[in-house]
Amino acid sequence: MQNTLPIVKEPNSVLRGRAQEVDAKDITAKRIQALIADMRATLKNTPDGVGLAAPQVGESLRIFIVSDEAEEIDKTERRRWKEGEQGWERNQEKPYEIREWRYFVFINPEVKNTSKASLEDVEGCLSVPGKFGIVKRYEKITVSAYDENGKKFMRGASRFFARVLQHEFDHLEGVLFVDRTEQFINVAPREENGVSPK
Repeated sequence: MQNTLPIVKEPNSVLRGRAQEVDAKDITAKRIQALIADMRATLKNTPDGVGLAAPQVGESLRIFIVSDEAEEIDKTERRRWKEGEQGWERNQEKPYEIREWRYFVFINPEVKNTSKASLEDVEGCLSVPGKFGIVKRYEKITVSAYDENGKKFMRGASRFFARVLQHEFDHLEGVLFVDRTEQFINVAPREENGVSPK
């Protein structure tokens, strides 16, 4: 049975410690599998986010999940922002169809490679509600991790998906986006289908 878990908010100390690695032999254990299932249910029922790390639900473990909605955002270039009178606003010209998303699981992730190029974009966080800021991230990143079946894999990502991976990886290091923000901004109320890395 999947449960929707409460999101831990700053300044809870679990968000500020380095999360513990999961023993590879324990990945398929009932406790870890139940946690992953609950994290999926939680993210599914949290319309503002496309990623969720275990510390955000109170578990100091090196696990995070990312919705394939992040890939769809990249494909349709819906993460473009423009500066207007009300600050930074989303470009919603090509909304995509909301559907049942898949969730990629990353356990004990390690950053293997990053691009020299970086991009600035707006981020928010479920654990820091009501705040948004401009954060510079690597444009491309390669991560190795274990999946929910205990199989090791390598995953490359660019642009928004790469941003989400870096945002979630930071959660495992006790780092929040506010620590990396170069400028806090005001964002218009979230329009339907609006998302940000969380």
